[in-house]
Amino acid sequence: MRAMLLKSIASMDVSDRPLSLEDIPRPEPSSGEILIEVSVCGVCHTELDEIEGRTPPPRLPVVPGHEAVGRVAEVGADCSVHAIGDRVGVGWIHSSDGSDTENISDDFRATGRDENGGYAEFMTVPEDYAYPIPPSFSDAEAAPLLCAGGVGYRSLRLARLEDGQILGLTGFGGSGHLVLQLAKHLYPSSPVFVFARSGHEREFARELGADWCGTTDASPPEAPQAIIDTTPAWKPVLAALEHLRPGGRLVINAIRKEDHDRELMASISYEHHLWKEKEIKSVANVTRRDIAEFLPIAAAIPLRVNVQTYALENANEALNDLRNGHVRGSKVIVIKQ
Repeated sequence: MRAMLLKSIASMDVSDRPLSLEDIPRPEPSSGEILIEVSVCGVCHTELDEIEGRTPPPRLPVVPGHEAVGRVAEVGADCSVHAIGDRVGVGWIHSSDGSDTENISDDFRATGRDENGGYAEFMTVPEDYAYPIPPSFSDAEAAPLLCAGGVGYRSLRLARLEDGQILGLTGFGGSGHLVLQLAKHLYPSSPVFVFARSGHEREFARELGADWCGTTDASPPEAPQAIIDTTPAWKPVLAALEHLRPGGRLVINAIRKEDHDRELMASISYEHHLWKEKEIKSVANVTRRDIAEFLPIAAAIPLRVNVQTYALENANEALNDLRNGHVRGSKVIVIKQ
């Protein structure tokens, strides 16, 4: 089968084509697993973290990709959840211990990092970690829901927002454009403020109903009760802490932060950024519950999912566009037409 492989860890400043198109054996499902013929796979910033070594795969080569949608092609022994032909999706969580805290368990294994993922024609996954896709979404529209949407839903839950309180979103890419719509549905009386460095991102946020938009450093008209940060940088963290109201909560939705602006955190001021019981909460991965609860909600809204598609052999181009900030919504790799 065709697959894009990551064979070595390196900065994309050195190598802007980290993945190679290879022909590798088709996987076989073990007991309790299903084989999925992959149609599409979303592109996530976490792929960049894997490639550049911020969350490195335990072994190489590996097939990246953890927003995969396709059809069940084969079921292993002792499977009863899905039937051949069912349309399903797979997120960042490939498997874990099944507990309420499975996202932070030592048993957590990530799709496309610890196990081969969706940048390939076929993949396997334990049947409990594949999710039915609502019929209202195309394959390409559904792919970002499995990570950008699912972890965005988790971030919003961790924000502990009450209807009427102001929500801030820092960064407005694959996850942000979904969280804004989700917040408008779950908290209809809550204004949503968007902080984004790109004018195109701010324009897109306004199209989706943002109540105010500004640059990362801009002062909002009122202080948000909660801010969700989805950026790979440190500057937005410092700015968000400054913008929060007393008792507010910053939720950082990122696997890792890049180092290029880390020195800015040396300027943090306790009385200015942290005092008055401000909180910082990190998001660690995602659980089955997050994805399973989120997908029906996404269909009920229904979410408007903006995607840009790339052929499998152009996955490197998609990654470079994401890294360089060329984002309006989500990027999706098409494996099967």
